[in-house]
Amino acid sequence: MTERPPPGLMVSAPASGTGKTTVTLGLLRAFAEDGMAVQPFKSGPDYIDPAFHQAASGRASFNLDGWAMDDALLGAIAARAAGADLCVAEGSMGLYDGVATRGRAGFGSSAETAARFGWPVVLVLDVSGQAQSAAATALGFAAYAPELPFAGVILNRVASPRHERLTRLGMERAGLTVLGALPRRGDLTLPERHLGLIQAVEHPDLDAAIAGYAAFLRAHVDLAALRAAAGGAAPPRPGRLPPPPAQRIALARDAAFSFAYPHLLEGWRAAGAEIIPFSPLADEPPDPAADLVWLPGGYPELHAGRLAAAARFAQGLRAHATTRPVHGECGGYMALGAALIDKDGAAHAMTGLLGLVTSYATRKLHLGYRRAVLAAPMPGFAPGAALRGHEFHYSTTVEQPDAPLAAVADADGAPTPETGSRRGHVSGTFFHLIDGETP
Repeated sequence: MTERPPPGLMVSAPASGTGKTTVTLGLLRAFAEDGMAVQPFKSGPDYIDPAFHQAASGRASFNLDGWAMDDALLGAIAARAAGADLCVAEGSMGLYDGVATRGRAGFGSSAETAARFGWPVVLVLDVSGQAQSAAATALGFAAYAPELPFAGVILNRVASPRHERLTRLGMERAGLTVLGALPRRGDLTLPERHLGLIQAVEHPDLDAAIAGYAAFLRAHVDLAALRAAAGGAAPPRPGRLPPPPAQRIALARDAAFSFAYPHLLEGWRAAGAEIIPFSPLADEPPDPAADLVWLPGGYPELHAGRLAAAARFAQGLRAHATTRPVHGECGGYMALGAALIDKDGAAHAMTGLLGLVTSYATRKLHLGYRRAVLAAPMPGFAPGAALRGHEFHYSTTVEQPDAPLAAVADADGAPTPETGSRRGHVSGTFFHLIDGETP
């Protein structure tokens, strides 16, 4: 029999930018300070938030994605909550935002994740510029899917006691529970850049910031009511996490390369693979005894000059690629190319293992789920394998002379021109791998 996970909550909002990450981090830390073991999750594809969750809770955070993951993988990831007292999941975008075409388990919305695991929704509502009218928005979210458990609302950016009183009156009329009211404070924001938040490792004083969020929420949110509102349903029967693509994996890990999905690394370790981190920014070469070098995504465009000057890193990578596989995702793929052009138009030589030239001089958003069918082998997968992933970057492709790695399509099945590429033992993709499809 599958063990039921601890009860949980889904922290969501009508849209991005309403404060749900700050609320999530504050709740994670406040509950942890109260002696609870809190398991964080992130609904949907996100490379940055899980690291903030781990800093707040002390437990590794994992993505749950109904479009890219099947039930077996969702169940395996949910099993990571074993031993926790409470699950707190953070949604992506708006509560009901997903894609138009069903994936392996659904359309990928936070509402689907909440319903699948029985986690009542805590709606973080920005009430700036409105009062009683905010209740109509909240009521619409509660009524849109009547089967979805709904814990209540946290009012955010409340301007004054009078503003709070009027807004609460509207919620009372709508029959909605107000779980807290957060006064407007300009200092309660996390620094951002073009892909969202800065990385957790880059925050100048992250622990103090999270402690401040926790104190703020403790003063203005009913934590006992939130704990009482938590619920859960039987999760999908767990399968196994994704297997490792090699036994000894040299993994680039620094401020330029950090966007690896936690469930992948957890699966690799659980299967007995050895992960050997190294830092290209520190001009470290990969371990020469590694079977595979894996360069995840990140922000190579912010460090292009240092990467271009990292001779030991490049030499070690080229030596490895003569006999063993090297794979790069998004930023890692760009670093495997011939050159990266920064936002000012300056070209920086990369490792040259592929002919790819990318540019940030003209920003173009590439965002969305991807399904790829491999035309050639990729570490861990044979030709013909179908992969699920997600792409999010602002670079444009100037040159891509190498053979395509895969036929790639978006969530609706429309082909995309970003096919990845391959040359010898080297391969790369613009999408970040989430899972391979089971035949």
